[in-house]
Amino acid sequence: MNPERSHHLSRVRRLVVKVGSSLVTGGKTRGIRTRFLSGLASQIRGLKGQGVECLVVTSGAIAAGLSELGLRSRPTEIPMLQALAAVGQSNLMHAYELTFHRHGLKVAQILLTREDISNPQRYANARNTLGQLFKHEIVPVVNENDTVAVEEIKFGDNDNLASLVSQLVKADLLVLLTDTDGFFEEDPRVNPRAKLLSDITTLDSRLEKSAAHSRSPLGTGGMATKIQAAKKMMQSGVPMVIANGNKKNILGKILSFEKVGTFFHPSGAARGNS
Repeated sequence: MNPERSHHLSRVRRLVVKVGSSLVTGGKTRGIRTRFLSGLASQIRGLKGQGVECLVVTSGAIAAGLSELGLRSRPTEIPMLQALAAVGQSNLMHAYELTFHRHGLKVAQILLTREDISNPQRYANARNTLGQLFKHEIVPVVNENDTVAVEEIKFGDNDNLASLVSQLVKADLLVLLTDTDGFFEEDPRVNPRAKLLSDITTLDSRLEKSAAHSRSPLGTGGMATKIQAAKKMMQSGVPMVIANGNKKNILGKILSFEKVGTFFHPSGAARGNS
């Protein structure tokens, strides 16, 4: 284990976990994977017992809407995407509420647009609200407000949203859970022998070019947006991990210093929690 990696992970007291559409809906239009959400809740309950506060950034509202309306593919028109998000978001939060409640956890829904982050007053309001939720041991579940977002105010993907929220709450670690084992030199779906990169200290043009060829069929992200998020986190002095959310107790393994996923080492000076 890289000693720097274990040093950073040993100091985690506030964690932001982003889960992608491929995990929440299985990469299909068959509805929400409550078994996955239950496993996530179990892991968060365990981390809470170790004194780690958790915030979840979730994708899946539009995918859940697709399932509810019986559509087979994701449309491109903004009004239809907003309608799907409106239908799917209520289903998504209902699933979070039911599954997390079974593990003794309370959740709260937070919907954000870019204006909420760029406007100082809204930024302060969002931060104060999240602070109160942490104080009362409630797990915030954050998503982009796709029902009102249009191109000029969209975060564009929940990977970048997760990086902004991590800075908003002064998290000690951001974990992006996906359906692959981490960041590879090449797309492992194209080249099964592609090498997994366990530790990344510098993001160069070669890695960014490699990430640009990956994209999720149901979400708006892929590895390209994860690398964008990693760059933001590294520059802000906060580590980030990309890992496979389908692996059992993946969050516990990460915080137990197991060599899983891809660890992005911070390059800037981190700010303390408040």
